[in-house]
Amino acid sequence: MKWRKLTLNTTTEALDYLGAIAMDLGLEGFEIEDNVPLSEEDKKRMFIDILPTLPPDDGSARVSFYVSEDTDTDKLLGDIKREADDYSELCDFGKMTFDVGLTDDRDYINNWKKYFKSFRVNERLVIKPTWEKETPLITEGDTVIEIDPGTAFGTGAHETTKLCLIAMSKYLKKGELFMDMGCGSGILSIAAVLFGAGKAFGFDVDDNASRISIENAGINKIPAEYEKDFDGCDIEGIKDGSILFATGNLLDSKDIPHALEDKKFDFIAANILADIIIPLAPYARKLIKDGGIITCSGILTTKEESVVKALRESGFEIIETEHMGEWSGVTARASV
Repeated sequence: MKWRKLTLNTTTEALDYLGAIAMDLGLEGFEIEDNVPLSEEDKKRMFIDILPTLPPDDGSARVSFYVSEDTDTDKLLGDIKREADDYSELCDFGKMTFDVGLTDDRDYINNWKKYFKSFRVNERLVIKPTWEKETPLITEGDTVIEIDPGTAFGTGAHETTKLCLIAMSKYLKKGELFMDMGCGSGILSIAAVLFGAGKAFGFDVDDNASRISIENAGINKIPAEYEKDFDGCDIEGIKDGSILFATGNLLDSKDIPHALEDKKFDFIAANILADIIIPLAPYARKLIKDGGIITCSGILTTKEESVVKALRESGFEIIETEHMGEWSGVTARASV
């Protein structure tokens, strides 16, 4: 299969905003080229003897998106530019010119893997790609999640996923019922079970993500099942220590899907986008127990206040906010 590679000429300042736009438009991953000098941490994680020589950093960057060959690229480029206009007062997006090319399926699927290495999220959690043979940073007592994201979003390396994982390691209790709104590669549901959750339910609007989540659960020796939509979900029937993944969109209806009615979760994670978290907040409150915890990320710091406001208006009390780069993580407790 052939894929179209759309390469956007932009600025390093705009990268986080373009990441949010890509997620909003359902683009399943992107590639960044820039001349930003490598940090000491970057150098240690590259595992090579001769470091690349970069030209002077002029603030420019190139972002490449991969889409199917039959995608209407003119419409997609127009959508990207339209959403970028919403952030134009916050940063400089640069030239915003595009190049369009073709690439083989094997190039798109596999070439990025050489840049994804094991890394430590915090003192108790390490994320490891399935293809990495040796992982010296793993120590006794670590919780290790093996992941192969395929074409789904979520290696755990992005700040938004880290923010959720760190909040989960703090607040998730053993035996709790966990929900992952927008499961991506399944990494948060997998982490929840490894942290001791009794059972987990994850869903995504992208059916490909739900299926990849099943595979990643298996890699981590966690039993998982799949339902094509909410109607077939049996939350009560999820076995202890296992995960149910489904495809669905809570925002398709004003009402909670029948299969989720009267179901109350102890902990909800939502690593999506501020503009999706805000309308989802009332649904989350209906689906969580009094005193239950929700942790949200995928929130640009410029939209943190809007998310906090939506959570409070939906019946949550904010207990913590954390920041990494341009991203915010908000953790709240359902009011009793």
